[in-house]
Amino acid sequence: MAALPSDYLERVYAGVLGKIIGVYLGRPIEGWSNADIEAKFGEIDKYVEERGGMPLVVADDDISGIFTFLRALPDYGNRPDLTAAQIGQTWLNYIVEGRTILWWGGMGVSTEHTAFLRLKHGVEAPRSGSIALNGQVVAEQIGAQIFIDGWGLVNPGDPSRAAHFARLAGSVSHDGTAVECAQVIAAMVALAFVESDVDRLLDAALAQLSSSSFVRRLIDDVRGWHAQGLSWREGFARISERYGYDKFGGGCHTIPNHAIVIHALLHGAGDFTRSLMVANTCGWDTDCNSANVGCIVGVLRGLAGIESRWRKPVADRLYLPTADGGRCITDAVQEAIAVANVGLALAGEEPVAPKDGARFHFSLPGSVQGFSSSAPVSNEGGRLRIEVPAGTTRVATATFLSKADTKLPGYRLLASPTLYPGQTVTAFVIGSGVSARIYLGAFGEGDEIVAHLGDLAELPALLRFTVPDLGGQPTAEIGLEIVADAPESVDLSFLTWDGAPSVTFGRPKSGQMWRSAWVDGMSEVVPWGSPFRLAQNEGTGLSICGTREWTDYRASATIVPHLAEEAGLAVRVQGLRRYYGLLACRDGCVRLVRELDGRTVLAEVALPWSFGDPLVFELSAVGGRILGSVNGRRLEAVDDALASGAVAFVVCEGRIDSEGMTVGPV
Repeated sequence: MAALPSDYLERVYAGVLGKIIGVYLGRPIEGWSNADIEAKFGEIDKYVEERGGMPLVVADDDISGIFTFLRALPDYGNRPDLTAAQIGQTWLNYIVEGRTILWWGGMGVSTEHTAFLRLKHGVEAPRSGSIALNGQVVAEQIGAQIFIDGWGLVNPGDPSRAAHFARLAGSVSHDGTAVECAQVIAAMVALAFVESDVDRLLDAALAQLSSSSFVRRLIDDVRGWHAQGLSWREGFARISERYGYDKFGGGCHTIPNHAIVIHALLHGAGDFTRSLMVANTCGWDTDCNSANVGCIVGVLRGLAGIESRWRKPVADRLYLPTADGGRCITDAVQEAIAVANVGLALAGEEPVAPKDGARFHFSLPGSVQGFSSSAPVSNEGGRLRIEVPAGTTRVATATFLSKADTKLPGYRLLASPTLYPGQTVTAFVIGSGVSARIYLGAFGEGDEIVAHLGDLAELPALLRFTVPDLGGQPTAEIGLEIVADAPESVDLSFLTWDGAPSVTFGRPKSGQMWRSAWVDGMSEVVPWGSPFRLAQNEGTGLSICGTREWTDYRASATIVPHLAEEAGLAVRVQGLRRYYGLLACRDGCVRLVRELDGRTVLAEVALPWSFGDPLVFELSAVGGRILGSVNGRRLEAVDDALASGAVAFVVCEGRIDSEGMTVGPV
């Protein structure tokens, strides 16, 4: 692997920003024709979400897929010998069927849905995405290309290895030209770290393809039309004539859209705004094409190449709805560091953790990490600067979905809060003649935001605040309340939190947001009866709450299995197929199990039980010791495969009821 660029982290951040900006720009006009776009908007050189009738920051498969499927590398030890089958397991672990990441269009209609069903029923990748199994039309749709940028981001300067990983990842769901297009995109992203010329990026990408490749012929044609001096509109007309949708089957074929990506890169000539304008104004699958172009040019030109008018409205915000709900509410900085640390691990380098691993650290130029206020905010020297007026000002960032988020159209949002009662928030705030304290917004009984405040301190100060019992309601936002006698500048250097949660999950007196705090990988969540009435029609389902950062803690609940093959609790949950479970099984045994690419029984004891019996579960994890009990029957095991994760109710083919779950320090 080539030596890492000195500005590797910043360039990854620019690529992440380019990706999400491209999605947010193209999403409102996805599927539109060039004629319709130009008739309503003219050239797309600004965000059009308001005129398109949707919010700017949305969940989208182009974003969720890239950062989720890349997690195969850290989940499998960041090994260069990662396999397609392991990436397929990553799909099954993080995708909640019918609800997250993918377009659930049906077998033979949605390529990704088809591949998911293959994986679910035991067909391993790469056969799960093969032409032999799914047919050419299905296998050559666009998904492999849209999910692929991350494999280039973690292989800076090494287009060959990026293309290798892209082939593995793309083949989980696709085959043929779709995988070749994915290899081209990943190779260009990788080389953009060390090469500034678009033509040389294309040359390196073509080196990954055979001389007879159809994709090679397409790229040669688009380059030839550009070399003839045709305008971007004239070039698009040639693309439409030779490679338009009417020439290929399915709903969204890779080839027409790949031609647009190459076309936009050539006519944009490395300019971020012009490249995105061409990609979006041409039409077709605009968010996908714009996202690929944005990532490539973001890496190519770095942060300096992305105008503030693109970054400011986004404020780094993005959503990643998966079975790992604690990572849904995230931002471009957190994701850039996660991606860069994969690249560093592959290169044998140490991970980065700015400001001792603080969650919000503002170390990357221009970053605000979702913080907003009625007062102006900006990044000054690696700190969040708030220009406060006289009086009281609040500045905060989200820890959970808003009520409006739960009603957004399009791709569904599933999330757990990032912050919980019992955890301690720490912030270092700099200023003069000003006082500040930690501000926590949490949902109240009517799902309104209720303020909880720490102690007021004169700045500069290191502020601390332990989140109190919220009566079962989730947190909503975290930040500062600042009190000033006159206008002043206040700098937030970092804000973070740690510690085990201390919380009882149950039904609050009123409100509905508490339900949304659980990521339901269950067939049914019944809204009447007990607070947790959960049913799984086939196989095993989990209802999950918490974050990947939880390490040592104890969970307890009384569960009534009304019909179930297995029922119980799980800790250190890292998705639907990675957890420690304590399960009452229908054969009269209680088992302590590890789910990780299959089940390992760590301990078991006999415990006869009947449907309708209340079963008292306790399960704790401390370092490598996993301890459980059901109705006083104890089990213990030593296992260090899973070091952290959330909690979950677990049901296999049946229904359970529970009044709630308590989670706290051991």
